[in-house]
Amino acid sequence: MEIAIIGLPQSGKSLLFQIMTGINSQEIYGEDVVRGNAKVPDGRFDHLVDIFKPAKVTPATVPFIDINASGEKGWDSTRQSASGADGMLHVVNCYDTEDIPEVVGRYKTLEAELIISDLMIVEKRLEKLLKLPANALKREESIQVALFPKIKDHLESGEPLRRYSLSKDEDDAIRSFSFWSSRPQLIVLNIAEGADNPSEKFQKAAGIEESVMSICCQVELEIADLSQDDQLQFLESMGIEKPAFERIIRTAFRNLQRMYYFTVGEDEVRAWVIKSGSTAPKAAAAIHKDFERGFIRAEVVSYDDFVACGDTLANAKADGKTRLEGKEYIVKDGDIISFRFNV
Repeated sequence: MEIAIIGLPQSGKSLLFQIMTGINSQEIYGEDVVRGNAKVPDGRFDHLVDIFKPAKVTPATVPFIDINASGEKGWDSTRQSASGADGMLHVVNCYDTEDIPEVVGRYKTLEAELIISDLMIVEKRLEKLLKLPANALKREESIQVALFPKIKDHLESGEPLRRYSLSKDEDDAIRSFSFWSSRPQLIVLNIAEGADNPSEKFQKAAGIEESVMSICCQVELEIADLSQDDQLQFLESMGIEKPAFERIIRTAFRNLQRMYYFTVGEDEVRAWVIKSGSTAPKAAAAIHKDFERGFIRAEVVSYDDFVACGDTLANAKADGKTRLEGKEYIVKDGDIISFRFNV
């Protein structure tokens, strides 16, 4: 799981990257892509650490990348280095104007760049495929020959690929192209301190269904630099329920259909990020592929049951809250799991 932060110059995207990762990418010159990790805040994880007092602590993290690109050539040049990005945070400057049409125009300016960059890739690929004999095409290429003219028309109409419905075979056939406009997007409006929340007006004016969130990046950066106790006092004084850091992380997890489970013990307490809806063997693969290949059973207790049983695995087992689950079990967010496997 990796999230790309994009935005026009002066939008505040590098400030948001610093809020999320603690890295000031503006001090790193000449890099089109700067990477950093954000720790996912979770009271459940902190509680498990307090209980087990492990030698090693590994919370869930989300990799973020700050992309410095503009124009179709800029996006093409960074496409490969950011091919692993599952989603995007599109930061839009909203701090120097309250004119919604102008803000929508700024959003659509960069959205158009992404669409044009994808369109160029589609046209080049289609031109190459049409020169090949039909009987020489591989299955994936045959799907592309049928699909790309439709995608081309869609992009030429100004619509991103995330709004084009693909079958599983079609999605598999074009995944290697890393199209920018196909990735899920959270739009972050960077507003002035004390400004009203324009998210709903923006969403309606832009005619989009993507998630929209409004924050003041400058204020949020000041919050991120405070200690936890000072953060709570500052948030209360500003009337902010949660810092943007937490809201963005949680929204990104929801949009990208991610969750995590825990493994616990005196050696390590760790959160493992997986896709929502993963079966137990697929979840085990997050630890090691051998765990999936040799999967036998998963010993599972929910976090809530663990707490209700006095914060001990022994009590959870004695109270019948620990379950042995097989290959069909769908892992739940916050499950505490120990895998049994044989390779």
